[in-house]
Amino acid sequence: MSLTFTLDPAVTPALRDGLLDLWTDVSNAGGAVGFVPPVTREAVRPALVKHFAAMAEGQTRLLVGHDEAGEVAATAFFTFNTHHLMTHWVWLYTVMVHPRHQGKGYGRDLLTAAERAARAFDGIDAIRLSCRGGLGLERFYGSCGYKEVGRIPDAIRVAPGDDRDDVIMLLPLD
Repeated sequence: MSLTFTLDPAVTPALRDGLLDLWTDVSNAGGAVGFVPPVTREAVRPALVKHFAAMAEGQTRLLVGHDEAGEVAATAFFTFNTHHLMTHWVWLYTVMVHPRHQGKGYGRDLLTAAERAARAFDGIDAIRLSCRGGLGLERFYGSCGYKEVGRIPDAIRVAPGDDRDDVIMLLPLD
């Protein structure tokens, strides 16, 4: 079984709800996607609405993976740079695979689909992302071809006394 990926799907109530459920479930399973458990759908909703607003403005694009049951199982958001000296690379944000699908290779499939999509974007030479240190994410992204190009120590405060590095990763598309 594999996921079916769609770039720029129509934003329907079902997709919105699937994304909210995914983001909430990933966060509550300890995923490093902007929240710390426990989190509710209502806490996640404003962040998703910001992504949708950026999509409507043309600054962000959505890649979503559906499982064999048609449920939202994975996602990533591309954000384009507005600074004229940085328009040759894109950010990859909110990279998620539902906890029930982890360990099946879907994370690697998601990053492969993201790379394929980015290669089709006009003038894009690289994908940049950042991840929370202390979880081994940089090893995973490294195994997918990303290189660590920067690290800001203690930039992410997960909880009082629990600061993590912000690790910057880059995938050249040449």
